[in-house]
Amino acid sequence: MRGTTNTLTIGERVAWYRRRRGLSQEVLAGLIGRTADWLGKIENNRIELDRLSVIKSLAEVLDVSLGDLLGEPTLLDWTSDSGTETVPALRAALMNYRALGPFGGGMEAEPSSVAVLRKEVGALWDAYQDSRFGHVTGRLPDLLNRAQAAADHHDGDDQDQARRLLGLTYQLAATQLTKLGESDLAWIAADRGLAAVRPTGDPLITGSLFRSVGHALHATGRYSEAVRLTEDAAGYLDPHLKQATPALLSVYGTLFLSGSMAAARSNDAATTRTFLAAADHAAGQLGADANHLWTAFGPTNVAIHRVATAAELGDLQVAIDLGPRVDTAGLPMERRVRHALEVARAYSSWNRLDDAQAVLLDAEQMAPEQVRHHFLSRQLALTWVRRQRGKPSAELVGLARRLKVLD
Repeated sequence: MRGTTNTLTIGERVAWYRRRRGLSQEVLAGLIGRTADWLGKIENNRIELDRLSVIKSLAEVLDVSLGDLLGEPTLLDWTSDSGTETVPALRAALMNYRALGPFGGGMEAEPSSVAVLRKEVGALWDAYQDSRFGHVTGRLPDLLNRAQAAADHHDGDDQDQARRLLGLTYQLAATQLTKLGESDLAWIAADRGLAAVRPTGDPLITGSLFRSVGHALHATGRYSEAVRLTEDAAGYLDPHLKQATPALLSVYGTLFLSGSMAAARSNDAATTRTFLAAADHAAGQLGADANHLWTAFGPTNVAIHRVATAAELGDLQVAIDLGPRVDTAGLPMERRVRHALEVARAYSSWNRLDDAQAVLLDAEQMAPEQVRHHFLSRQLALTWVRRQRGKPSAELVGLARRLKVLD
């Protein structure tokens, strides 16, 4: 089913799966505590279905994955930046059996030095934050193999440094794969990363890798577990905060931001507020926006998450009041565009479609790959097309076709 229904809205996918399960609208609506009238409007695109907590409830009752209802694209476009070996090559690198046993996981006869590896890992993380998804995906397999080779080859302090860099490479793989809808592979990458770093006992890199575990949990709709992960990870890092470096403060605060999204998607407003307050405190200690260990953490990222969690909790007044006022110009592109999608969602929910479309088009100009691979942008564009009773504008049709949601 997934990959063949890019031209269906989420509501239309719900209807497709409902009929396959032999359920009436009355029965399905009742199972999630809603009315048949509400479900009918969802299936006919008269109400936007963009809150992940509601989508997850429908997925559970229909016995499908969250990704099935979101219609996540698994096909990465070939470009001059990506090359022609992308997700399958990354899957092969993650499933390399040599990383599991006493065989040595690397493929290179001459492993990279720690200095060279550090530079390459940093460059690929920078590319991810620039929203160059194809570039990152196409180069991760080789980097994973060479990082594993370095961890196997070096000894002493160099080996510990190589293991940290291997862990960060696996974290990048997990983070990237969740963007592409490959949640199972993301889980494998996060697990491999934690295993690589464990011998070093490094709380900073371990804490950073907990972020990728959280991303994998989010991608599969396991929001309650992601909330517990936040609490457990914070407990793990707490003893190290007495003399926390800016990097550790950033990792710690970012964990709470991820946790706040999980709590909001679990409809837990109280925990959402608690996590946002903890992140805000860490941002205050940090003192300004920064990008330690590619966290993009600081007061602005906290504000971004206040907008996103408000939207997930259905508090559109906060999202529409605060969202457009957040100045993201100093943040990495990935953060700027992710916030723009939230602003577009808020405008659309308030029926300010011209404003919503303008924001989404601007985001597409900044980072077309990121916009292409996010369910919000795809569903917003397709819903706008469906709602226009007459002929949709050429601009909107062009956007929908570029997002691969309109034939």
